[in-house]
Amino acid sequence: MFRHQGKKRTFIHNLRLATLLSFVAGIVNITGVLALKTLTTNVTGHFAYFAEEVLRQNFSGAITFFVFTLFFLLGSFTANFLTELISKTNPSLSYVIPISLEIIVLFSIGIFGTASDLSTLEGRWIAFSLLFAMGSQNSLVTKISQATVRTTHLTGLFTDLGIELSQLFFYKKPEENKRLKTSIYLRLSIIGFFFSGCIFGGFMYTFLEMKTLLIGTFFLMITLLFDYFRFQFLMMKRRKKVLRKIN
Repeated sequence: MFRHQGKKRTFIHNLRLATLLSFVAGIVNITGVLALKTLTTNVTGHFAYFAEEVLRQNFSGAITFFVFTLFFLLGSFTANFLTELISKTNPSLSYVIPISLEIIVLFSIGIFGTASDLSTLEGRWIAFSLLFAMGSQNSLVTKISQATVRTTHLTGLFTDLGIELSQLFFYKKPEENKRLKTSIYLRLSIIGFFFSGCIFGGFMYTFLEMKTLLIGTFFLMITLLFDYFRFQFLMMKRRKKVLRKIN
């Protein structure tokens, strides 16, 4: 689901990518809200909080929310920089390091982090780290899917969904209709799995608290392993075909 890019990428690849990673983002989202009382998967709301703190002349709080946006940006930059760098030598593994980096961040917070207020240094750094991880994930998914899939926030998805639902009334040609329905199904899947991740994560938070993030790391590791073993299986099949032709 990661290694296929460009024309080789299919709807099924995007669907697998979207459902798994949007579920993880939902878990991170609710964990951030419950543990830190702030958003940790997108930065839209933080601009409003930044403006509010400026108006209240609480400049230290305003700086905190501004830095939130910078860490999301830094995560996005880092993921794409690593992807481009690794793709020069090994394109099929260009996604491994960014996803591994996200796993390390979520795992570390899940093990060592505790529920904190943003007024504390620990609380701010946990929020910074989660935003970095989600910026990284969103950048990687956007690049791999050629901007078809985004998994960490829903504002753009609901906008696109509304546009495409309205287009069903006007685009009647079979090919156009099929393309629209496929896209709508993908967007509904992302929304559904994000909500499911939020609900599931919220339920698990009552038992695990910050360790709820370990569930997210588990799904990311399963995703990596699935992609790796599938690749190895396909390579083995290709080698067998080559040997048959030689013999």
